[in-house]
Amino acid sequence: MKQISSRFSIAVHILSLIAVSSKDCTGDFIAGSVNTNPVIIRRIMGMLKKAGLVDVRPGVGGATLLKELDEITLLDVYRAVEVIEEGQLFNFHDEPNPDCPVGRNIEAALRSELDAAQSAMEQRLAQVSLSRLIAQFE
Repeated sequence: MKQISSRFSIAVHILSLIAVSSKDCTGDFIAGSVNTNPVIIRRIMGMLKKAGLVDVRPGVGGATLLKELDEITLLDVYRAVEVIEEGQLFNFHDEPNPDCPVGRNIEAALRSELDAAQSAMEQRLAQVSLSRLIAQFE
């Protein structure tokens, strides 16, 4: 089963750490907290920067948030780091048998249900700000 990649939870971890840390949040410092390779952190930080969520100071090191904690939702983070083909969270298998009553109808029958599920997930993520999340572990 294919899962949503760990980029999402790592990105939330990065933003939360920047928000609560009194230290300069360098790539190495963040990598130590996430317990992963600094290369992965730099890649995700680049995605967050491109989305306008963080500013990264090269050389000197350190990152800062570009928005207030209550202005950043989990949906913002999800959209910044998840690459979903054509906006579809769920994929369908290729070329089911058109001569089979299930094969020729499964995608049309299932598509609206999966679109609704994706919409529900995105609505839930949009309701949770980074400040609300951080309040749970402070």
